[in-house]
Amino acid sequence: MKRHVLSLIYLLTTGSVISGCSPEQPLNTEQAIPPIISAAETGDSQRIAALLTENVTVDTRDSCHWTPLMKASLYGHANAVDQLVTAGAQLDLTDKGGYSALMLASSNNHASLVKKLLAQGANPNMQESTHGWTALIWAAKRGHLESVTSLIQGGAAIEIVDFEGKNARSWAIENRHNKISALLNRP
Repeated sequence: MKRHVLSLIYLLTTGSVISGCSPEQPLNTEQAIPPIISAAETGDSQRIAALLTENVTVDTRDSCHWTPLMKASLYGHANAVDQLVTAGAQLDLTDKGGYSALMLASSNNHASLVKKLLAQGANPNMQESTHGWTALIWAAKRGHLESVTSLIQGGAAIEIVDFEGKNARSWAIENRHNKISALLNRP
């Protein structure tokens, strides 16, 4: 299980497209990906709307526990996120590694989605279960100034530390994101 989660972290941090839970445990090709998740991944708003009128569960999950909202947030599909949130998608559901839609949007610098999810009530201080990273730690670590700014304005706690004892500022300094470390140094 630990290798599975580390593989997912690697895929998320390198920007590689995720096609399964991990290279060691790819999705079972006989197990179909729910159509609403596929539609959310590609940002197909028409298909999402059609599926929602067929009473498809908005928080359907795949074998990795990804929801349509997570997929739409990961890929920055704002219209799909709006549709799913309006249809009642739960904002703080997590996948097998403990990643939420807000964490996925933050780690990929979809700052407008970060703002939308926060405005709808997404929890900015959730920690994923593999490293203890928050959305703010993800954004700071990866150098996403806009997302960091949105998260701070949305109530993200700067002082939360991960399992290594590092906070968002520590990661920004380590990765030489000077503007972010300065922003996180303010009282």
